[in-house]
Amino acid sequence: MFFASDNASGVPAQVLDALAQANAGFAVPYGNDALSAAVRDQIRATFEAPGAEVFLVATGSAANALALSVLCPPFGAVFCHRLAHIEEDECGAPEFYTNGAKLTLVDGADGKMTPGALDAALRSHGGSLHNVQNAAVSVTNITELGTLYALEELRALTDIARAHGLPVHLDGARFANAVAALGCTPAEMTWRAGVDVVTFGGTKNGLMGVEAVVIFDPARAREFQLRRKRGGHLFSKHRYLAAQMSAYLEGDLWRDLAARANGHAAALEGVLRGVPGVRLLHPRGGNMIFASWSAEADARARAAGAVFNAHDADAPGRMAGRLVCSWNSDLAGIAAFADALRGG
Repeated sequence: MFFASDNASGVPAQVLDALAQANAGFAVPYGNDALSAAVRDQIRATFEAPGAEVFLVATGSAANALALSVLCPPFGAVFCHRLAHIEEDECGAPEFYTNGAKLTLVDGADGKMTPGALDAALRSHGGSLHNVQNAAVSVTNITELGTLYALEELRALTDIARAHGLPVHLDGARFANAVAALGCTPAEMTWRAGVDVVTFGGTKNGLMGVEAVVIFDPARAREFQLRRKRGGHLFSKHRYLAAQMSAYLEGDLWRDLAARANGHAAALEGVLRGVPGVRLLHPRGGNMIFASWSAEADARARAAGAVFNAHDADAPGRMAGRLVCSWNSDLAGIAAFADALRGG
């Protein structure tokens, strides 16, 4: 009954096997080995983008912050949702790696920006010498509230960004979950939808620790290389990042893992709908559910061994929780969690 985070899952056997194979012998460092070169080509093929530049880093915060640093100058502003991970959970890393840029927050229900709200925010900022200048837009899919941008919603946002002359960053920490939910291709959710840079997440979807930054405009690549090195995120033993990503891409393992996690969340959502007193707070887009229940139900679930994040809800005596499923979540644990909430 572990629903606290998809960062806590184990690593699939295919990935561990790939790491063991990469561990044999010696390989030149800093991404100059043959496996790293092959992985870059694998990612280009996956995204149908032969001219893209690809860079591996070990954490999502590094991926996002470094990606934004090549889109936004120190005197610029990145427009994102008020609850975006880059705003709420990265300890100022985007501001740090951009050397002082500002995050300008946009409202929207269920963790999603709307085109109208984004357009209004862009029109009301950045015109004067005395302001930070509009520089980039960052969108998260799947969002921090577990909701999903459909392709047409994503295109509507990138159209607004384009109308204002701004590049778009896609925070894809749960990119695989979004693609699996939409049934689309990586290309359809990125460059074909107007995205300039994407962070292609792996850690939340079963990898030990690797993310790929995919830059569709090669002209930005050299700056990213330098910023990654200066920022301390160029791994010397790069083959261990590449080995994980290679196994992840082989046979679309990344998509299969995400589909499993989404399926487990769908099963959890289904049983929660049958528990009296449980309220679902946002539409489920992938592998995360936000719901509320009584404080008594919360205590019963924790006493039964369930692990999840929750806080006081708006109504007295109720708790609001985030439940995250992983590729290897236990279906029996899902049923047991619902029983504990129910008091059965």
